[in-house]
Amino acid sequence: MLSYPFMQNAFAAGTLIAIVSGIVGVFVVARNMSFLTHTLSEIGFAGAAFGLFVGWTPLAGMLLFTSVSSVAVGQLSSKASRREAAITSISALAIGLGILFLSLSNQNASSATNILFGSVIGISRTSVLQVAILALAVIVVIIAVYRSLKFDSFDAVGARVAGIHGTTLAIIFLVALAFSVSVAAQIVGSLLIFILLTLPASAAKYFAHGVGSMIGLAILFALIGVWLGLALSYWTNWPVSFFIAVIEVLFYFIGLIFNRFTARN
Repeated sequence: MLSYPFMQNAFAAGTLIAIVSGIVGVFVVARNMSFLTHTLSEIGFAGAAFGLFVGWTPLAGMLLFTSVSSVAVGQLSSKASRREAAITSISALAIGLGILFLSLSNQNASSATNILFGSVIGISRTSVLQVAILALAVIVVIIAVYRSLKFDSFDAVGARVAGIHGTTLAIIFLVALAFSVSVAAQIVGSLLIFILLTLPASAAKYFAHGVGSMIGLAILFALIGVWLGLALSYWTNWPVSFFIAVIEVLFYFIGLIFNRFTARN
């Protein structure tokens, strides 16, 4: 069972990750970018493995790979006609590179497991500080472009008419998303990043009508998932990512049921 200081660090990092995931996730869902989040999770795995290979931290490798790739993949998959092919090819390449870098770095199987599924044990005070800096950077960027991002995400046609520069805004958001992916991986791992960046927001849209209330609910759902997941992981010694996945899926299905019930009435 994990010691109390480690759990303090995990809860601190998890809280920051949940807040960022809730905020960014609303715009991910609104902009139909769930596919990109999934692709970035695999790119993040390759980046983390590359970080180990060259002697960096996994987080540094993730930031490099996801930041560069998010813009490139976002542009490649902007057209629906080539979206599926772009996702498939980039995902396959990323997984292959991740396996290669892990092999070349002579890391053991636990390193791969930690990258893919997260590691509560690996959350040190230094890691919490890194997560805090990255989370703050993402939040500041989102606040700075909030009005334009909200307009462009929920009314793209109106945003074009109003003269909002969609390309610049998209690049800013893609980089913020890349940072969010790297941050969230510290708890749930690269394989399950899309859970926190899509499911809380997807559930929130069934209960909220305004963007602000949607963000608030998405943060709440993410916080409950992370906090309860960490507590259950502490008590059972089971992977925290499993509990977070189950909790967020439950929120989503409750949202679906609520939406169907209200539609009938």
